[in-house]
Amino acid sequence: MGGDGPAVLRVARVPDIAAVLAGAGVPLGVPVLVLVGGAGDMDDEHERLLGALLRDAVLPVVAGLGAAVVDGATEVGVMRAVGRARAAAGAVFPLIGVAAEGTVVAPGHPPPSADAVALDRHHTHAVLVPGTAWGDESPWLADVAGAVAGTRPSVTLLANGGDIAYLDLEHSVDRGRPVLLLAGTGRTADAVATAGPGSDPRARRAAASRLVAAVGIDDAVAVGAAVRRALGAPAG
Repeated sequence: MGGDGPAVLRVARVPDIAAVLAGAGVPLGVPVLVLVGGAGDMDDEHERLLGALLRDAVLPVVAGLGAAVVDGATEVGVMRAVGRARAAAGAVFPLIGVAAEGTVVAPGHPPPSADAVALDRHHTHAVLVPGTAWGDESPWLADVAGAVAGTRPSVTLLANGGDIAYLDLEHSVDRGRPVLLLAGTGRTADAVATAGPGSDPRARRAAASRLVAAVGIDDAVAVGAAVRRALGAPAG
């Protein structure tokens, strides 16, 4: 899978997540990279920079550690970038998207709304959860990542992003998951990375967390090293 379209799974209750994933052959108890941030409003240049960083510095770490990636499933922004990077690398790690059922177009089903978005075809699995609005998937995404990781380490990588990125960041922090901000990708990631007096209160609150740190998108070596450390690998 991953290229012909994801295997579509449906989950209605948080306690069922692990069983549904295991039943679909998703490996559990592996390190997890959670990728969140810009979607349809992410500009082409930031998406291009992110794709190159993922290809060169992040996905080799994911593949080398036998980790999985969990994101928002759709064919836009950060999700499209990681799907394309995985396909270009010929990687085989699980790429699991999570989306509210009322916001995406599932194969074989009519669009549930006029603004529904296609699932990214390079993902291996798409977990559809209850909801009709963008952001309804946010707590579920954090819980799916937790179910895949189990007791293994996980880290959230935040690039760009709008209002929903703040929700994703908060859900990660609430679950004790460290967050790496990709500074230089714009919008939410930069707002939190540079937060100070007079900044958006959401950015100041996030920046004050000991779990949140920033690393520049132009320093691929530092990004790769930060992801390795967060996922429990020795330095080097």
